[in-house]
Amino acid sequence: MGASCKKEDPRFSRKGAREKRHAKESVRDRQRNEVMPELVAYVDGGCLGNPGPSGIGVVIWGGTAGPVRIAKWIGHQDNNVAEYAALMEALQYAVALKARKLHVYSDSEVVVRQMRGEYVCRSPRLYSLHWTCRKLARSLAFSISHVRRELNAEANGLAQAALRRK
Repeated sequence: MGASCKKEDPRFSRKGAREKRHAKESVRDRQRNEVMPELVAYVDGGCLGNPGPSGIGVVIWGGTAGPVRIAKWIGHQDNNVAEYAALMEALQYAVALKARKLHVYSDSEVVVRQMRGEYVCRSPRLYSLHWTCRKLARSLAFSISHVRRELNAEANGLAQAALRRK
């Protein structure tokens, strides 16, 4: 009687294992295809010297797993390149998550005004970064605001840690 109970139990049958594996795969597929409604990102780029060793810091809120913190070394760059690299990181993350909306807070007035179209990007070294960020931003409802440095402390701390870490 004990042996027949095991065969009837779905945990011990091939069909039960197949159904269990299929259920796990469909949950993963749903999560992958799920659209994130709205994300908020705080971005900052920094360097030691201008140009100098550089890093970016990004804090993204609104995901299911809580805030995402990104700190990356980006090599020997100037401050504006680092600011654009941080913005691009947030945009790429939002697009990868299929977010509908992204609002970015940055303490870089140049980046904010260029992304809003208030300033024209004439710098050859920033143009391709600006163009790429604009292209990524078109794939979702994008907005950007300037924030004082002290209100962007977490992203700034991540950028500073990244540029010192290498």
